Amino acid sequence: MSASRRSGTTGELGPDEPERDGADLLAALLDGMDAALCALDADGVVTHWNREAERILGWTVAEAVGRHGFAGWAVRPADAEEVEGRLLSAMQAPGRQVHEFALLTKEGGRVLVRTQSAAVPGPDGKPAGVYCAFSEVHAQIDLERSIALSEALFDDASWGVVLVDADLRPAVVNAHAARALGTGRTTLLGRPLGELLAQGVEELESALTHVLSEGAPPAPAEMWVTLRTAEGEQRRCWRSGFLRLASPLAEEPVPLGVAWLFQDVTESKQTEQEAALLRFRTNQLHRAARAAAECEDPVEAASVHLDFALAGFADHALIDRVSGGPVPDGEAPVRFVRGAATPSGAPGPSLPAGRAGLPVRYAEGHPAFQCVERIGSVRASAGAVESERARDWAVTRQWPADSVHALCVVLRSRGRTLGVVTFLRGGSRTQFERFDAMYAEDVAVRIAAALDLAAVLERRR
Repeated sequence: MSASRRSGTTGELGPDEPERDGADLLAALLDGMDAALCALDADGVVTHWNREAERILGWTVAEAVGRHGFAGWAVRPADAEEVEGRLLSAMQAPGRQVHEFALLTKEGGRVLVRTQSAAVPGPDGKPAGVYCAFSEVHAQIDLERSIALSEALFDDASWGVVLVDADLRPAVVNAHAARALGTGRTTLLGRPLGELLAQGVEELESALTHVLSEGAPPAPAEMWVTLRTAEGEQRRCWRSGFLRLASPLAEEPVPLGVAWLFQDVTESKQTEQEAALLRFRTNQLHRAARAAAECEDPVEAASVHLDFALAGFADHALIDRVSGGPVPDGEAPVRFVRGAATPSGAPGPSLPAGRAGLPVRYAEGHPAFQCVERIGSVRASAGAVESERARDWAVTRQWPADSVHALCVVLRSRGRTLGVVTFLRGGSRTQFERFDAMYAEDVAVRIAAALDLAAVLERRR
């Protein structure tokens, strides 16, 4: 089927066979294009009509080529003059002209199309006709929506979007993702994810590899990562969704990469964790109170409170009592004797130190002394140092050698200082925060009440 009208005589095209071959090639090219194409000469007669135009409207090449304009077959008579005028006006205008109007199908239906028309110059350089490409508007709108969506995602979206190639390296990054990762959009391109993340890169790369091979997971995933930034490392939680990208042009799905979309939910997750931790610690206090109520010895009750407080909170704990009994505020420097301690080097319940009353020789400026002077809590930490230096830091303060972080809380009852309780964490845990100090102070109130009762009983003996 030809895509253009050709005369039955050779004089019109010339006697040479190559001219006919050229026309056949032109017809094949026009028929092979995805766009609907038609052409009109200067008089408005249809000279070309390809297969895509036939598919959209139903009119064959034989039915279309040779007709004068679209009146009476491809447009309603009432619209014919306006449509023809729009198309032929392209001969007098520079560049392409874009129009939208309704055409009629062979079955009588109406199709809204968008046309792009341009003048076709003749041998003398003057316009000899109009070439017109058209497509259904809804298909064009779908394409424009897809482009607009892509631009919005990469410019205005309030979540991060990263397109990762098959080698798990960023190929396209939107502005929000660049800010979240602490770098520029172009700086990220082609770089391994391990250069951006200090922790969590294995989990992220595993998720991307899974999506490439198996497809998108059924629900978003929450991942904790540690970012490398100019201000230092930052711990963040990202709620992430993944989509596998495949080429729409291939007969079989060919993976192009993964679209990774994420939102920073660090604050909300931290709030959830703090709420869960608060519920757990409150339950521990209630359980400790019930267990301590069953103890006949007040010192044993103090140890019970200490044991319940340790769960999920610290690795070691010490109770140092003021030598000679409770002292009022402002009295001469105090001396400590060990009241109870958890086993050193192994987990287990805290053990009372007995009645020997051996002094604990803390050096001047020890956090326990600072705690008594301030009548409050004191936090101390070895910081991020080598293991040997951390060990020396702990041993110098007469704490278990694996201690890295400490929290000392004063034990007070009825306006007097009874001693100090010290909670200790190893290097695998984080430092004590103000939220931790509040919990430790609640525990200290209960321990102080038990120790005060023990002191009263000792005096009566």
